[in-house]
Amino acid sequence: MTKLDPTPSPCGRLAGLLCALGLTLAGAAGATPHGVTPAPHHPDAQRPVIEAVFVLDTTGSMSGLIEGAKQKIWSVANQMASGTPTPDIRIGLIGYRDRGDAYVTQRYDLTSDIDSVYARLQAFQAGGGGDTPESVNQALHEAVQHMSWTPGQRVYKVIFLVGDAPPHMDYQDDVPFAGSVATASRHGIVVNTVQCGALPSTTPIWQQIASAGEGRYVAIRQDGGMIAMETPHDEELAHLNRALGDTVVAWGKASERAEIEDKKIRALPAPAPSAASRLAFLSKTGGKVNSGRADLVDAVKDGLVDAKTLDADELPEPLRELAPEERQRFVEEKLAEREKIQARIAEVAKQRDAYVAKEEARLAAEGSGDGFDQQVLGAIRAQAAGKGIAY
Repeated sequence: MTKLDPTPSPCGRLAGLLCALGLTLAGAAGATPHGVTPAPHHPDAQRPVIEAVFVLDTTGSMSGLIEGAKQKIWSVANQMASGTPTPDIRIGLIGYRDRGDAYVTQRYDLTSDIDSVYARLQAFQAGGGGDTPESVNQALHEAVQHMSWTPGQRVYKVIFLVGDAPPHMDYQDDVPFAGSVATASRHGIVVNTVQCGALPSTTPIWQQIASAGEGRYVAIRQDGGMIAMETPHDEELAHLNRALGDTVVAWGKASERAEIEDKKIRALPAPAPSAASRLAFLSKTGGKVNSGRADLVDAVKDGLVDAKTLDADELPEPLRELAPEERQRFVEEKLAEREKIQARIAEVAKQRDAYVAKEEARLAAEGSGDGFDQQVLGAIRAQAAGKGIAY
């Protein structure tokens, strides 16, 4: 994890010690654990990198935005991956509420495993909140200081702070947002703000954060204003998604096999637009069957493992009784079937992307293209240009 140099803050002695240890008073007092072990990241030196952390207010008033974001996360990831050259995409999440709620923050580190990001976002539920201000300061501090940001000039690092209420400024052991934004700026992290609704006390602070963070401030509808985008290509992509799922072969330890099976189970029933965007994303970013850990077919294809020499307890039941040569033949047949399906996916996904681009241009011309997803993508397209990524 890249630890950034903190900006001095008025923490008390105990809070200062906890901050130095990477903790918070809320965390030390037994708040819901947040943070996961990040997936290993080995960026391709020839490809630019986009690292985006979404800091989302998850109190009760944000239910519309959160539900819309669940439907749009694959669409956003797919559009992010549409840059030239194709960037390496990593996404992180922080859901925040306030002290006294079920949790103050829930943090998930930057990862290229967008399937896991999708699963974590699905688990977010709006709730809590009482007085108007929320723990914005802590959430922003964690976004800057506790994410595994990748150093380097070819990395576009960006935070999207999304909420409808201002920060508490009366917590004595807090890290004020100004210090966090200054630290972000020194380390090349752009901070954009998205205000949901029109609460007057939020506007000037969101504008101040975006200005100091060299980012954009936008105001959108309270519910996020996201429009469901269905296309004539979704039905065929849904069929291809099911066919692709039939080629998935789990392997490894029991927990690793369960992870792959879980991703397959989550992907198959996803709404058609989400499934279509997921397939388009995977097609652009290496042609794997899922993001994150490879299934057996992709692992053999990439030379990561030899199906003939795997221990029986690392294989799914149907393969355990096969002779080594039969295992290899089974995997090769699955790979041939998969590559045929993926070739068609690439064709249809390209047609779908063209349709979506045309529809988004039409909506923008009509004044309807100002939802959360469009605003996020607009900022990314403009800001990523500075890292050599063209859209």
